[in-house]
Amino acid sequence: MQTDRNFLALADKRVSVRQYTDEPVPREALERCLEAARLAPSACNSQPWHFIVVDDPEKRKQLADAAAGGILPINHFVHTAPVLVAVLATRPNATAAFGAWVKKKTFAMMDVGIATEHFCLQAAEEGLGTCMLGWFNERQVRRALALPASTRPLLLITVGTPASSPPPRQRKSLEEITSWNTFKKGGGSQ
Repeated sequence: MQTDRNFLALADKRVSVRQYTDEPVPREALERCLEAARLAPSACNSQPWHFIVVDDPEKRKQLADAAAGGILPINHFVHTAPVLVAVLATRPNATAAFGAWVKKKTFAMMDVGIATEHFCLQAAEEGLGTCMLGWFNERQVRRALALPASTRPLLLITVGTPASSPPPRQRKSLEEITSWNTFKKGGGSQ
C-alpha cells in the first residue's frame, strides 16, 4: 500500500507560534485558510461557525487587549500578530441541536474545533504561523466585534509570519495515547 506522507509533514509543521514579524499577511492566503475551514465536516452538515478576520489596527488592538489583559500575565504575544481571527459558534441546525441534546454532547463545539484546525493547517501550508487562544475576555470581544446574541466567540487565532523557528514540541508517544480493541492505560495492544 503506497501512502502519501505530505499530510503527516503538514500536521507536524503546524505548531503554536508566539512570535511574529510585522510582515503583512496576504489576503489571498487568508482566503485559502477560510476556504479550508469552510470545507470542514460538521454534525448534520450544520456548519455552526463564523470567522471574523481582523486586520484593522485599532480593532486588532481591542481583541489583543481582550486576550492579554486581566489578572494573569498571559498571551501578551498576541499584540505582535498582524492578523487576528475570531472564531464564533453560531446556532446549529435543528437536527444537530436535537442530536446534541439527546446525546448530551456539544457537537457544535467539536465542529468549530475541526473547522479551526482546518484553518490552521492551511495557514501552515501557506508558511504562516498560528496560535489558537481560548483564554480571553468574552465580553470585550463581543463589544469590539458587535456580536449578535446568537453567536459566541470560542477562539481567537493569531496569524502571521513566524519571527523564528519554534522550538521542538513535546508529544506523548503513540503507545501512550492509543489502545487496540479495549482501553489500556498507557495504550498498547491487549
